[in-house]
Amino acid sequence: MFLDTAFLVNDEIQLCLQKTVAGDLEKDWLPAYHFIICNQSGQNIGDCDLRIGHNAKTYYGGNVGYQIQEEYRGYHYAGKACLLLFELAKKHHMDYLIITCNPDNYASRKTCEYAGGHLVEIVELPEDNDMRLEAGETEKYIYRFDL
Repeated sequence: MFLDTAFLVNDEIQLCLQKTVAGDLEKDWLPAYHFIICNQSGQNIGDCDLRIGHNAKTYYGGNVGYQIQEEYRGYHYAGKACLLLFELAKKHHMDYLIITCNPDNYASRKTCEYAGGHLVEIVELPEDNDMRLEAGETEKYIYRFDL
């Protein structure tokens, strides 16, 4: 099910596989890859993940997550990592991905635009959504990326 990820590199960053996680049908969790984002010097500058497949949880939570350490922000590293993850998603025969973010997360919204996403909608999270129940989040921007 999981593929070789050595090709996830460009002239600025490399995605270094940290772990893979099998899906859990009972919890509606999809199989996922988890990566450390490294710069050319091999320094850890952030992390990202890719969830394979689609369901209600990925519509609200996204197929892709990312985080860049504060001192490395402003160089589009998250967007560049997304572009690499898109190549892995294609190898899994996915034809689109969803990335979501909170309305006040302007950096993440800019990352979605940089990576070529289009805003599908701004939604209120359902009352029973985990992000609403556990983190108090109420709204998400939903971006779609056609691969």
